[in-house]
Amino acid sequence: MGRIVVETTLENALDPSHTIRCDALVDTGAAYLTLPNAWRDRLGTLTELDTVDVETADQNVIRGMICGPVLLRMERFRPVLTEVLFIDMHPQDGAYEPLIGYIPLEQAQAAVDMVGHRLIKVSRVDLKRA
Repeated sequence: MGRIVVETTLENALDPSHTIRCDALVDTGAAYLTLPNAWRDRLGTLTELDTVDVETADQNVIRGMICGPVLLRMERFRPVLTEVLFIDMHPQDGAYEPLIGYIPLEQAQAAVDMVGHRLIKVSRVDLKRA
């Protein structure tokens, strides 16, 4: 399976002077925009919304802090106000791997093209009932 990595700009929605530019891995198994705790101060003061238990890909359970609001920009998609989940990450090769989960993807009307290994724009917001 291929990896989809997207250039992103994240900014504190209440204080745009605090901005992070980074590449982020699209992870449809994750719910939130997820960043390392080590980057938290780079976004300035955010509102702490909740502390949550997070099950990671290796089935460990860790604590995370949901904060916001942040403005997420991905090239070719509309910017979205969203929350960010901060967790302790242990970088491989010294590089953190931020994640873009399914909530911000849906907010930005972005869908995963599994064949082309890219994000594509969704033409309509889906409000149908299950």
